[in-house]
Amino acid sequence: MTDLSFTTLRREDPASDARRAEIHANPGFGVHFTDHMVSATWTKDGGWHDGRVVPYGPIQLMPSAAVLHYAQEIFEGMKAYRHEDGSVWTFRPEANAARMARSARRLALPELSEADFIGSLKALLAVDEAWVPPADGSEASLYLRPFMYASESFLGVRPANEVTYSVIASPAGPYFAGGLKPVKLWISQDYARAGAGGTGAAKCGGNYASSLAGQLEGIENGCDQAVFLDSGTHELIEELGGMNLFFLTKDGELVTPELSGSILEGITRSSILELAKDLDLTPVERKVPIQEWKDGVASGDIVEIFACGTAAVITPVGELRWEGGSAPAVGGPEGGEVTRAIRSRLLDIQYGRAEDSRGWLTRLA
Repeated sequence: MTDLSFTTLRREDPASDARRAEIHANPGFGVHFTDHMVSATWTKDGGWHDGRVVPYGPIQLMPSAAVLHYAQEIFEGMKAYRHEDGSVWTFRPEANAARMARSARRLALPELSEADFIGSLKALLAVDEAWVPPADGSEASLYLRPFMYASESFLGVRPANEVTYSVIASPAGPYFAGGLKPVKLWISQDYARAGAGGTGAAKCGGNYASSLAGQLEGIENGCDQAVFLDSGTHELIEELGGMNLFFLTKDGELVTPELSGSILEGITRSSILELAKDLDLTPVERKVPIQEWKDGVASGDIVEIFACGTAAVITPVGELRWEGGSAPAVGGPEGGEVTRAIRSRLLDIQYGRAEDSRGWLTRLA
């Protein structure tokens, strides 16, 4: 069911072709933003309405806006890919829409229908399609960030009666500009990203904020990111601050921690579990003790390790460190053969270089 239609107010000073080309040459990640953004409003009495595409710019909020005091907000992350014929596609947006609806329920926010979610992406791309980087084989894309927050002006612990939905977009270069590089990880033993019954399975800012102290601890110990364990026993692997983990065994099992209610169900994660079958691997979701990682690397039972997420797609994992010890990297300086193969399969589907046999792509422009 579609409730929203989107009117468009074009900005008077859009970026020139030369400026966009300059940004596309070195976009970074989350640094530059397109000319426009999507906005829509939900009220308790009126539902979703006032869908608009407007010039990208500051959001006006009252100091008493509920989101600033009670963190009632959620977001999504996805990409738009330019194919060789010039068309623009995105990857499994219905899965992002479903996850955003689950996140909304957990944070007591209104749900946005799949049709309106995808419609908002198409509305933005209708005016900012030129911001999608060219299909030049560089793995560049346009990162899409839908988000929703409690915009009602009030102080009090209750669900907001007014909520704003928005979509912004940012050109993104290849995550590994100089080739794949394994990341060093630190076991966070003092901090938990989320707990049982909490918001760990929702994509909300608080989960990322809670991961930052552990990440800083990892950086202080010469690592790139932190591995978070379950908050109950501190023995089971959950995820990184924003990526899911996979372990390849010598017997051909591709193991990832099972969803526990405190792990975010990544779209890339679920896609990898499907693609594993194409490579004659056995996908396994189960509890994974951190000790199994340490022992498996030492014994040779674990032969490759990688993390996955929207931004980096697949990231090889190198050395694991913790207070008083470390486990060496496995799989080679650019990740193992299976890690690279899965990454290539995903990218080839996303960029239209391989058949989309599962119907994962949706055209945006």
